[in-house]
Amino acid sequence: MRFKFPLLAIGLEVGMIVLFASFVQYEMHQDTHQRSNSTTAPDVDRFIELYPLFQDVHVMIFVGFGFLMTFLKKYGFSSVGINLLIAALGLQWGTLVQGILHSLGQKIHIGIKNMINADFSTATVLISFGAVLGKISPVQMLIMTIIEITIFAGNEHLVAEVFKASDIGASMTIHAFGAYFGLAVAGVLYRPGLRRGHDNEESVYHSDLFAMIGTLFLWIFWPSFNSAIADAGEKQYKAVVNTYFSLAACVLTAYAFSSLMGHRGKLDMVHIQNATLAGGVAVGTCADMEIHPCIAMIIGSVAGMVSVIGFKFLTPIFATKLRIQDTCGVHNLHGLPGVIGGLTGIVAVALGASDRSTPAMQAAALGSSIGTAAVGGLVTGLILKIPIWGQPSDENCYDDSVFWEVPRWREHGNHFHEHSGHNQLEPDL
Repeated sequence: MRFKFPLLAIGLEVGMIVLFASFVQYEMHQDTHQRSNSTTAPDVDRFIELYPLFQDVHVMIFVGFGFLMTFLKKYGFSSVGINLLIAALGLQWGTLVQGILHSLGQKIHIGIKNMINADFSTATVLISFGAVLGKISPVQMLIMTIIEITIFAGNEHLVAEVFKASDIGASMTIHAFGAYFGLAVAGVLYRPGLRRGHDNEESVYHSDLFAMIGTLFLWIFWPSFNSAIADAGEKQYKAVVNTYFSLAACVLTAYAFSSLMGHRGKLDMVHIQNATLAGGVAVGTCADMEIHPCIAMIIGSVAGMVSVIGFKFLTPIFATKLRIQDTCGVHNLHGLPGVIGGLTGIVAVALGASDRSTPAMQAAALGSSIGTAAVGGLVTGLILKIPIWGQPSDENCYDDSVFWEVPRWREHGNHFHEHSGHNQLEPDL
């Protein structure tokens, strides 16, 4: 950490500054030729109009995703802190890569949609981060961020510009892509020593409570995520309404199935933290389409049900049979609901809910997102497996003290535990 991490972080930031100096300008600094072909100057008013939606997305990235991953009892610093690190790097790199692809060699003019899309690219990495949480180093995460956003931007360009597919809430290009990319990396970095579990791969009462804070922030702001880059007016309105009701329906179904599958009907906090968000993921592709709120509610209900079932049955199978240790269960929150979103998009377009794409192009977009993610994740995993990056040992997984200065009581292994027969927490002293 003392040398590799500072050198890599400073080197990356110096590189970003040089690239921004070479390729990036303010939106209003367009050249004379561009101005002569336009009846108006760049719409700064539109920037201010969309800024609240950008702020909502920003809160989701830095607070929602960060706190959602704080459920591990000894990994809270890393969950929130490394989330901030890779998000800050990701939004800079995402601005550059996406801007270069969309500007076709010309200067990148920074507008509000560039900033929103940069946050979206960062969300992809944060989803993948959940699959490998606690098992890789900050150096490995910086490398993964650069590689994944580059591949993500290429796939997004293919989906939007070549296939002309509709995916306004990015069920396919962000959620499915991020989940399967992370699962592929986790598969390559599989650790046989963690096969039977790890003492630190557990939660305690207060860590689950912190994670629920992340869930609430994500749940509240998800309509902004799905509508931020939709066309102003009717489509943006539909994206907000459809997401709003899909999320609400998802909560009821997730609670019901968590109780149905729990011991003696008890709710499982893992399900509540994650499956309640699946409706926002699943409705994303067709959020701005003419699908009717009741259809959005059906999509959300199915997503909540599938997500809980995934946590109950698929996560153990992935760990034991497929050798993929998915720490946060991103397959159940982002992967499966993302696929549901892609499939509902195909059906919605086939039924005439949108005339901006065709079922074949929607299917191509879904296949491209999953296939590109899987191949890219496998290659990235092989790169991260090179020993020089300093991957933590099995015994040091899921422990902040490997990379952070922690309070002395934590450093000596003391932690809160729940006494049997009592509804309170006391420290081991």
